Amino acid sequence: MEFKIDALDGKARATTIKTLHSEIKTPIFMPVGTAAAVKSLDARDLIDILDAPIILANTYHLYLRPGDEVIAKLGGLHKFTSYNRSFLTDSGGFQAFSLGDNVKITDEGIWFKSHIDGSYHFFSPEKVIDIEYNLNSDIMMVLDDLISLPNTKERIKKSIERTTNWAYRSLVHHVKKGKKNNLFAIVQGGVDKEFRRISATSLVELEYKGHTFDGFAIGGLSVGEESEQMYDTIEATEPYLPKDKPRYLMGVGTPEDIIEAIDRGVDMFDCVMPTRNARNGYLFTSFGTLRIKNARYKLDENPIDENCNCYTCRNFSRAYLNHLFKSKELTYFRLASIHNLHYYLNLVKEARKAIIDGKFKEFKKEFYAKRQ
Repeated sequence: MEFKIDALDGKARATTIKTLHSEIKTPIFMPVGTAAAVKSLDARDLIDILDAPIILANTYHLYLRPGDEVIAKLGGLHKFTSYNRSFLTDSGGFQAFSLGDNVKITDEGIWFKSHIDGSYHFFSPEKVIDIEYNLNSDIMMVLDDLISLPNTKERIKKSIERTTNWAYRSLVHHVKKGKKNNLFAIVQGGVDKEFRRISATSLVELEYKGHTFDGFAIGGLSVGEESEQMYDTIEATEPYLPKDKPRYLMGVGTPEDIIEAIDRGVDMFDCVMPTRNARNGYLFTSFGTLRIKNARYKLDENPIDENCNCYTCRNFSRAYLNHLFKSKELTYFRLASIHNLHYYLNLVKEARKAIIDGKFKEFKKEFYAKRQ
């Protein structure tokens, strides 16, 4: 991986990340392709229409189905999906967290019961790295111990100790496998600023035979805390992260969250919100959220957003999308997902331009004025 900072405006950063498969200009939003597919879209949509340089896939889901060894035999994620740009794979920590009573976390790793067939499986930090190498993702996330918020200080302390230990084990295994791909560590610590400092500094200091992590993620947020608590936690964590490596905020979220995090020095984002909201009839626009099923759009010949130049807005009306949604036509999912993902990708692209121009504060102010 190559990484360079192109411009700074306050803490906001415009950077370039180069992997084996693509050049990524940040800030960047990564569409979520949990099962090696962004729901309702294919590789051509992602490359030719959306021009997305990187997407996210999930280790837990792909391990269970079709199996990481199957994907390895078929040439890895890039060949398997025909998406020839960068993949980031989450480690499965969040999925384990979300399984509730069907998971048992120990210092050695995570025992879990498959949501598909009820079979039992074990993820160790080393096992997750092996799976991610089979997937051949460009950026691999370490296994982490994610907890809900609020939580006790004892449980948060245990989470960061376990996450640090697992990160080191992941790094050692990664180096032993030849360090062909890139590995990111994940900072935990709830919304406690001191715990975040301890977690971040502990991870940054880890090394094995001269090798360190290629980037750092801020995890464990957007799991029950207030937005302002999340923003304060990001701001408190940022000073302890290396300036010369990418910073990734995991699983967050709204356009406002992304703008606030960019303002606090974050480079990379992912969230299911744009595609999930699209499927449920909520479309993001420059002026707020449009609920396409409303009767007022039945005869509306305008595009979703007259200021949007996405494929959907250039070719189809609100009336047509209103009809598709109410008719439960599958075409709706594709067109709506293209629009919402274009909105997110265009938002971070405009933020990057504002940073390079030294006008991010003005851009942020104008963003809020439009959204309100």
